[in-house]
Amino acid sequence: MIPFLDLRAINAPYDAEFQEKFKAFLEKGWYILGDEVRLFEEEFAAYCGTTYCVGTANGLDALRLILEGYKILGKLSEGDEVLVASNTYIATILGIQQAGLIPVLVEADVETYNFDFDDLQQKVTAKTKVIMPTHLYGQLTDMERVSAFAKANNVLVVTDSAQSHGAMTPNGKRSGSLGDASGFSFYPTKNLGALGDGGAITTDDQALAEVVKSYRNYGFKERYVSAYSGVNSRLDEVQASFLRIKLRDLDTANNHRRVIAKQYVEEINNPKLVLPSWNGDGGHVFHLFVIRCKTRDHLCEYLKENGVSTIVHYPIPPHKQEALQAYAHLSFPVTEQIHNEVVSIPLHPVMDDAAITKVISILNNY
Repeated sequence: MIPFLDLRAINAPYDAEFQEKFKAFLEKGWYILGDEVRLFEEEFAAYCGTTYCVGTANGLDALRLILEGYKILGKLSEGDEVLVASNTYIATILGIQQAGLIPVLVEADVETYNFDFDDLQQKVTAKTKVIMPTHLYGQLTDMERVSAFAKANNVLVVTDSAQSHGAMTPNGKRSGSLGDASGFSFYPTKNLGALGDGGAITTDDQALAEVVKSYRNYGFKERYVSAYSGVNSRLDEVQASFLRIKLRDLDTANNHRRVIAKQYVEEINNPKLVLPSWNGDGGHVFHLFVIRCKTRDHLCEYLKENGVSTIVHYPIPPHKQEALQAYAHLSFPVTEQIHNEVVSIPLHPVMDDAAITKVISILNNY
């Protein structure tokens, strides 16, 4: 069986360094918000091309804390509306709700799986204060259009960058530096994955960085003195040390993902399958290689029988989730089509040529 993802193989080359880091961690005896978190924040900010990075416990918290920070700074208020993709992962929407704001779902584009900009324009109201694009599956949203929209409507741009570590615009700007602030996840399956949960906020906004750095740690302005009614959402010191090691190889791993994706795009030839729309540039880091098929369930069973593991990202659109019943009456035909047809096939940096060739052959024979 070709695994969908082999995290053990991905992390195996770092075993010795991980053990070295963990031994140093044990010997130092400083377990929370220490040097490793500080250094990772500096290094990840530099990598993304931003002035600041603030580590958080996970990606959902990263998005929520950005919005909470803007509320503290007076740029947002309870009940403000946030334009968000209708086909995003549910965590994006939960982060908005948990910050006391209102998610307004925007239809997806069937080619890019990012915003349908025509629908985006239709969803603007006087209460719209934020646009939150998701760089879904690792492909950047058209940020020139997002920026133009934000400027025309005087709204903040907060990007969900959880799946797009290292993705670049044609002019060389990286994901994380393409809005007022960005939220990242370092869940183990991500392109830059920890060995547990983790997240981060990147921004050039000094005031926001200072507020969220305090807010993530009970709102402390100094030890045991809270300026805000904050939360406990801190990037773990051990995970930060592991992420620092893996960050060095992120561009190499992303390049390898694109090499595999290029081979898939060029060699998978089956009219029953719709492949990702990609122009071959660095704007896609292929966190996932997602194909569409009208007979998806049958395809998944066929692939399983032929030794290829798959995952569906995601089977139920947000507005059809039980947790979001207030949106159940809405209709998003493209989003519903996407969620009914998509399936992710194996693509990761340690896939060997034989596995890649086998996946292609099996798909071509479907």
